[in-house]
Amino acid sequence: MPEPLDAALTEVRALLLDPALTRAVAAGRRRGQRPSVVRAELRPVTLKAGRRLQISTSDGSRPYTRNVAAGAEAGAAVDELLAEPFGNWHVETADTTLQLRVTKSGEAQVHRAAASRPAPEPGGHDRAKDWLLDPGDPLFAEIGGSAAKRRQVDAFLRALAATLPDDLAGPLRVVDLGCGNAYLTFAAYRYLTRRGLDVELVGVDVREDQRRRNTELAERLGWADRVWFVAGSIAEAVVEPAPDLVLALHACDTATDEALARAVRWGARWVLAAPCCHHDLAAQLRSRPAPAPYELLTRQGILRERFADVLTDALRAGLLRLHGYRTEVVEFVDSAHTPRNLLIRARRSGGAPTDGQRAEYRELVDQWGVTPRLATLLAAPAPEPAAMAVAVAVERA
Repeated sequence: MPEPLDAALTEVRALLLDPALTRAVAAGRRRGQRPSVVRAELRPVTLKAGRRLQISTSDGSRPYTRNVAAGAEAGAAVDELLAEPFGNWHVETADTTLQLRVTKSGEAQVHRAAASRPAPEPGGHDRAKDWLLDPGDPLFAEIGGSAAKRRQVDAFLRALAATLPDDLAGPLRVVDLGCGNAYLTFAAYRYLTRRGLDVELVGVDVREDQRRRNTELAERLGWADRVWFVAGSIAEAVVEPAPDLVLALHACDTATDEALARAVRWGARWVLAAPCCHHDLAAQLRSRPAPAPYELLTRQGILRERFADVLTDALRAGLLRLHGYRTEVVEFVDSAHTPRNLLIRARRSGGAPTDGQRAEYRELVDQWGVTPRLATLLAAPAPEPAAMAVAVAVERA
C-alpha cells in the first residue's frame, strides 16, 4: 500500500546510518526526473582509521568511491543521496530488508521483511553463501515451490547474474515466457531489484487460471504495479513495449523455439532459455535413415533421443548466431536436480553472420535432412496477435 515518500525516506535514512547496515543500493529514477548518478551503493568497511561508510556511485561510465566517518559526515553524505530523485532503494541490515520504490504518483511503495538467518551447517559453515537468493527469503513463503525447484531457480539466477553487465543501469524490461507458477518470475524480480535495477516484468502463460493466481500473488507481495501476467500463447501473446531480457525455464519441446523466435523478433538484448523435452527433431530422425556413417547414433531409441537433444540445441544456437546473437550452451544446474539442465544463453551483438557460419549451419541441416522448428518460425512472417490475446502496455518511467 502506498505511503508518504518523506516518511519512507526518513526510515531509509535511519537504516543507512544504523551500525547494523550490511548493504544498500539506490538506482532508477523518478518520473520526469533524473539523479546526478545512475547508481549508488553503500556498505560498511573497516579501515586502519576505523569503521567507515563506503559510498560508491557511478555516472554510467566510471565509478567513484569515498569512505566517510560515522556521525555528521556520514549523515550529510546520506542526506545528499536521499535528496537525489532515485526511483528505488534497497537496504539490508543484520535484522531487516527494506525495498522502496517511488510510484508514478510520487508515493512510496515499501516492502519490509525480517532478515533471514539460516542455521549454520554442522562444523560452523554457513550454507547461505551457496545461494544467490536465500531459500529462507520470505518470498518463498508466498510463492511456495519444492526444494528442487528453488535450486533450479537459484541456479538460473546465477546464470542471469553472469550474463548481465555489472554496470547495468536504467529501466529493464523483462519477459518470462511460459512462466507457469511464476517461481522464476518472482525470484528474478526480487534478484534484479536487489541489484538496484528499475525492473518491469511480464509473465506469459497460456492458462487464464495461472494468470489470475500469479496476479493475486503479485498483489500480496506489493509488486502488482511492476509485475504483470498475461494469458496467451508464447507465439501470440502481446507484450508491449518489447523487452530487453527474455527468460524461459523449461518451456516444453517447441515452446522453447517459440520463446527464442519471439526474443529474436523483439530484438531482445539478452536471452536465457532452459529447454525441456525435444520431441520435434526426435520424430524427424525416426522417420528417415541416418546419413552414413552415423547409423549407430540413431539405431537405438535411447541414443536417438539423446542425440536429438544435442542436435536440437546445437541448431538453436547456430540459428541465434545467424540472427546476430553471441550464443553459448551451458549446464546451469547439476543433473541431480533435473536432467533438463542445459541453458541457451545469448547476447545480441548485432553482427552479421559470416559465410562460414551460414555454411556450417546449412551443411548440418542438409546432412541430417531435418527442419528445425526455430528455423520455420524465424522464416515465417510475424504472426498476427490472436483475437483474445491480452495486450500489456507499460509506460517507461
